[in-house]
Amino acid sequence: MSEPISRRKLITTGAVAAGAAGLAAAAMIVGAHIPPDHRGIYGIEETLTYASQRALTAHSEAREFTRADISAVAPVNGEPPANDDYRRHLAADFADWRLIVDGLVERPASLSLADLRGFPSRSQITHQACEEGWSFIAEWTGVPISYVLDHVGVRPGAKCVAVFAFDKKYDSIDMEDAHHRQSLLAYAMNGAPLPTRHGAPLRLKIPRQLGFKSKKYLVRMSVTDTMKDIGNGQGANGLDHGYAWYGGI
Repeated sequence: MSEPISRRKLITTGAVAAGAAGLAAAAMIVGAHIPPDHRGIYGIEETLTYASQRALTAHSEAREFTRADISAVAPVNGEPPANDDYRRHLAADFADWRLIVDGLVERPASLSLADLRGFPSRSQITHQACEEGWSFIAEWTGVPISYVLDHVGVRPGAKCVAVFAFDKKYDSIDMEDAHHRQSLLAYAMNGAPLPTRHGAPLRLKIPRQLGFKSKKYLVRMSVTDTMKDIGNGQGANGLDHGYAWYGGI
């Protein structure tokens, strides 16, 4: 006669089975969605958060508002870059500024503001939520990142689009956000050229993520298959200050 199954054994067996099932489910969720900050003490948490949001919001869009909803005040965090290079371009109204687009592309480009304004544009009124607790609604106008990527021709194997700024900050987004129709290289705000403190001459606008992902003062955009050789190797210098790579909302 077989030994009766004890309550403890039943619970233990069930826990093991549940754990295995949980790991299997996690593996299915994660799939290819492994963020640059997947290592370290919070790596598993960041990976599951990112992969789960991607699974649930793959085709989602940020809410868009009307002009009547535009905030009377648009708070801003931080001061413009203090380096001589930025000040020189600012004084010349960015006439000689160029956005360098390179990396895993067929046709590297050097794009002026006139070039970007000549591309198909999109305007959208969206909510910017800051990780510090404040927010505002504004209209942003710019060229879809997807158009610029099509213009330069992305090579196979690309996984991220990294951006670099005058103030030496950098960040990156995955190809899903890069190709999302609401992801912009914005050069105007509320119908006027982008204000200095809001990132002139050009900034990212990624409305499906927290405000820290919408990097300001851009000078370069690079398509890459890995972030391991860039800065801290985790996709964004903000991680050095406690931020996650993915800021989905």
